Amino acid sequence: MIDVMGVSSTLKEDVSEKYIFPERQEPEFPGVKQEEDLEPLQVKEEQQQQPPNIKKEEQLPPYIEEEEHFTELPVTGVHLKTEDERQYEENKGAESPSRQQMTNDDSRLALMSDGEDASHAAHTADDEQCDDDVTCHTDGKRWKCSQCGKTFGSKSNLRRHAMGHTGHKPFACTVCGRSFSRKETLTTHTRTHTGEKPFACSVCGQNFAQREHLKTHTRTHTGEKPFACSVCGQNFSSKGYLKTHTRTHTGEKPFACSVCGQNFAQRGDLKRHTRTHTGEKPFACSVCGRKFAHKVHLKTHTRTHTGEKPFACSVCGQTFSSKGYLKTHTRTHTGEKPFACSVCGRSFSQRGSLTTHTRIHTGEKHFACTICGRKFAQRVHLKIHRRTHTGEKPFACSVCGQTFSSKGYLKTHTRTHTGEKPFACSVCGQNFSSKGYLKTHTRTHTGEKPFACSVCGRKFAHKVHLKTHTRTHTGEKPFACSVCGRSFSQRGSLTTHTRIHTGEKHFACTICGRKFAQRVHLKIHRRTHTGEKPFACSVCGQTFSSKGYLKTHTRTHTGEKPFASSVCGRKFTVNETLKRHTKTHTDKKPFSCSVCGQRFPTKGNAERHKCAGEKSG
Repeated sequence: MIDVMGVSSTLKEDVSEKYIFPERQEPEFPGVKQEEDLEPLQVKEEQQQQPPNIKKEEQLPPYIEEEEHFTELPVTGVHLKTEDERQYEENKGAESPSRQQMTNDDSRLALMSDGEDASHAAHTADDEQCDDDVTCHTDGKRWKCSQCGKTFGSKSNLRRHAMGHTGHKPFACTVCGRSFSRKETLTTHTRTHTGEKPFACSVCGQNFAQREHLKTHTRTHTGEKPFACSVCGQNFSSKGYLKTHTRTHTGEKPFACSVCGQNFAQRGDLKRHTRTHTGEKPFACSVCGRKFAHKVHLKTHTRTHTGEKPFACSVCGQTFSSKGYLKTHTRTHTGEKPFACSVCGRSFSQRGSLTTHTRIHTGEKHFACTICGRKFAQRVHLKIHRRTHTGEKPFACSVCGQTFSSKGYLKTHTRTHTGEKPFACSVCGQNFSSKGYLKTHTRTHTGEKPFACSVCGRKFAHKVHLKTHTRTHTGEKPFACSVCGRSFSQRGSLTTHTRIHTGEKHFACTICGRKFAQRVHLKIHRRTHTGEKPFACSVCGQTFSSKGYLKTHTRTHTGEKPFASSVCGRKFTVNETLKRHTKTHTDKKPFSCSVCGQRFPTKGNAERHKCAGEKSG
């Protein structure tokens, strides 16, 4: 007779040991169909008969990991029984006839055995006794799946595994209708609807819906990372994180967006991406009400209210409100630029900067001004542009008080006080206070003129020069003098003109001390000291100290007289001559003789006058 009580005590020891040291789930197979990564709970098996003092499996602790990652395949196999097994079944049949109903299931399971030696025969009866228990009392995993070769310590575990091949899912959720192959998986899934989180961390008190999630979380306190990548050796706290990481090596992206077709390596990434199509923002700030599509963005935003900056740079000590900001900042120390443009090869330290840069090649401009309709490639540029309509200039210089519409403009302006010029030309070595000035200067070496006039086709090296030139076609003069009302097409021209009223002359000659209102006039004046005359007439070869003088001289050859009097129609080659002539039509005679007091419209007329008093003297 078989000592049933002996088997019972042996099984108790094995079961209790199983609770403490649960089996690790075997590696997953490629091409496998994955359900939710839920924690398996107790499985209620068709237990027809168990030895005394053994609890039903549905009451056992939730240690069995889910085995639902298989394609639909039939499970076949034959359980080879010895004479002792058959004898033992006959003895049990007297107590539990229903036990015979398991025969059909047994035929689907294959027992691992290459031969029936004496050791196998000695344990066969005991093995049959524990078929439907958690594990057999032997040390090995003796139950093998005939389809995938995976082994188990008990028939019940193999039976649950077999359902992954058949695709049978008899347990349906009454809320959303989703089906599962195991009752405990359904129970875990139900918590997504009820919000129940029965598993609490003993360290920090955080609650979880699944025991496995608690187990993974506990490793954040212990620092344990038992799962290592076989490619790069990086360690992870959960098998799921390792599986996701492995896709960075394989390039696998199994989760595809049904709207745009973009693929993702993680289901969570796909879920978050979907919100870009739906516009869903389920996470709201309890302080200001602002909503976010991602919880992590809400968490980071909340710190703008609390002022919390828990992430510190180990190099300079600067603190940040998010780990991402710290990571980006660290690259300013390392010089790392991991994001490269596939078109021109330029690299960037931030993915967002690469995305923005790409629009230079595509011409894409998503952000439109609601006032004038002008479009921009970057949201921040639109924000700055709006201030041209509102007149807002929130950034003030701490030295002179001048205000600016953007932080970048203020930063560039500040260098006029500090004298800092951090951007150097690689050709001539000249330094500039802004990257834009350097870029513009570089075109003097390359001869590049990327800005063309749509009217006459003339090209310019700078956009602002094109804008100014365009006004020669439109006649637009948006800059008006507040003193005399005269208008100009350029702001610089207005600034220069204003000095006529103020008498301001900023630019002094270092040789003779004479001052000028314009820098260009000082430059021309210096040539009177050096004798330099770089501008030569192509007709007669005569040279001049300024381009303006050469232009005026050229008219002596062409006969051109572009300046006409609006009163009498008389034409002149020089604008100054026209101005003097115009005074002959008016009663204005600002120049007088110091002897006789006779007045003249021009200074030249007064100088040429010879009165009787002067003659007698």
